[in-house]
Amino acid sequence: MAPRVTICDGCCCGRVEKENHEVPLEYLRDAWKENDLKSQVKLTISGCLGPCKMNNVSLITSGSERIWLGKLNDMEYYEAIVDWAKEIAESSGELIVPEKLAKLQFDPIA
Repeated sequence: MAPRVTICDGCCCGRVEKENHEVPLEYLRDAWKENDLKSQVKLTISGCLGPCKMNNVSLITSGSERIWLGKLNDMEYYEAIVDWAKEIAESSGELIVPEKLAKLQFDPIA
């Protein structure tokens, strides 16, 4: 099964009227298309993923591995997700969280 990047676009994430930062959905879709990532790394724009206190949440899955990222409040983080997806597509290996995103990783159960 191909790795998947799931971007929350639910009740809170990306809702500027709730004082959250915008989620650059068009940028992500365009980046996936321009880099021909869709066959190696799936991109899903979803409804609410649940941990709303972490607003602007993303979930990266590969097999049984799940990596949650929250507080994606700057374009540089979405650019890093695209770069990471390109690395995953090229390596087909272990999901190693880039340093820029590692500080945004969280446990949704905690």
